[in-house]
Amino acid sequence: MNEKTKILDDAAISRAIKRISHEILEKNKGTEDLLLVGIKTRGTPLANRIQQQIKEIEGVDVETGELDISLYRDDLSNKDTQDEATVNQTNITSTVQGKKVVLLDDVLYTGRTVRAAMDAIIDLGRPKTIQLGVLVDRGHRELPIRADYVGKNIPTATNEVIKVKLSEVDEQDEVSIYE
Repeated sequence: MNEKTKILDDAAISRAIKRISHEILEKNKGTEDLLLVGIKTRGTPLANRIQQQIKEIEGVDVETGELDISLYRDDLSNKDTQDEATVNQTNITSTVQGKKVVLLDDVLYTGRTVRAAMDAIIDLGRPKTIQLGVLVDRGHRELPIRADYVGKNIPTATNEVIKVKLSEVDEQDEVSIYE
């Protein structure tokens, strides 16, 4: 795969996270009953960054969690024994019952990851609402799912791949399209 173009650098990612943080606060009328949940792997650092932004804006430490959706994926039957799903740990220390849960992920594509994440959240309890925030929405949905908060809409061809790199995981911040 060859890098076609760089879409977001570290400054653009930072601006997108600030904007998403403000939009979350506005839509939810503050921080009451708010729970930010990052979908592993790159959704977790996004949740943590948004938590820090909200703390700077409101002076409140919003609860965060980390969600592993491995067992909720609808493509497990497609995996062979050498490429089995790796099950990581879900780390949500508070209840989701009655909370305004904001799921956070790096890229929204078909919607299947989000569907799996909603199933996982609902297995933990009944939230008041489930909202979705993504750094990049690239289109090509297979399920009727849309993000409430989007850092950047990037229409792509189906043969293109969006790669998000975040310093907590990849030692740098950037978003690129690859062919």
